[in-house]
Amino acid sequence: MNRFCRLALLALIPAATMSFGVPGALAQTPSPAAPPPAAAATPAPVQTADPFGLETTLEPKKVVMVKGTANWDSAFDTLIDAFKALNTLLDKQGIKPAGNSMIVYTSTDDTGFTFLAEIPVEQDPKNLPKDMSIGKSPEGKALKFVHRGSYDNMDNTYEAITNHLDDKKLEAKDTFIEEYLTDPLKTAEDKLVINVFVPLK
Repeated sequence: MNRFCRLALLALIPAATMSFGVPGALAQTPSPAAPPPAAAATPAPVQTADPFGLETTLEPKKVVMVKGTANWDSAFDTLIDAFKALNTLLDKQGIKPAGNSMIVYTSTDDTGFTFLAEIPVEQDPKNLPKDMSIGKSPEGKALKFVHRGSYDNMDNTYEAITNHLDDKKLEAKDTFIEEYLTDPLKTAEDKLVINVFVPLK
C-alpha cells in the first residue's frame, strides 16, 4: 500500500513508474490535443491541472498537536481518530481552527509510521491531555504537490513526487507534510484534496 512509495520518498529511491514524471509540464503548457473545457467527460486525472513541485516557503504556525503511530493497513482511520481528538478538544473550549489540519510524518518503516496530527490555532487550549501539546508547524523551503482523491490512492502521488525529486536531483529532509484542504472528518474519502509538502535540505 502507501508504505512502499513513502519509504521510497524518504529514501529517495527512484520509483519504477515514470509515467507520472511530467505533470508539472502539463500544468504549465496545456496540450494542444486537450479537449475544450466544455467536454466534461474527460477521463484525464485532475492532478494535471495542479502545480506540481511548486517551490514554496512554509511559515510556522502555532498548532495544537497529538503524536501517534499507525500501521499501513489502518493508516487513514488512525489519522482520522487523531483529528477527531483534536477537534473535540477545540470544540469543548470554543476554539476555532486557524487553518487546515495537517499530518507531519516523522518516520516510516515497513510496518507503519509515526506522525504528528496538527491543527493551527490562535489561542492556546487549556488543560491539554498528556498526549497533546502546543507547538509550531514545520517551516522552511519545501516543494508543494497536490493530491486529489482517496488516501489509499496516494501511492501514485508519492511515486510522482519520488520521480520528480530524482529527476531534479533534489534532496529532501526525512519528513513530509500533508495539509488537508478538505475537512477529512466531513469529506468523502474519494473527494479529498491534500497538499503534500516535501521540505528540502
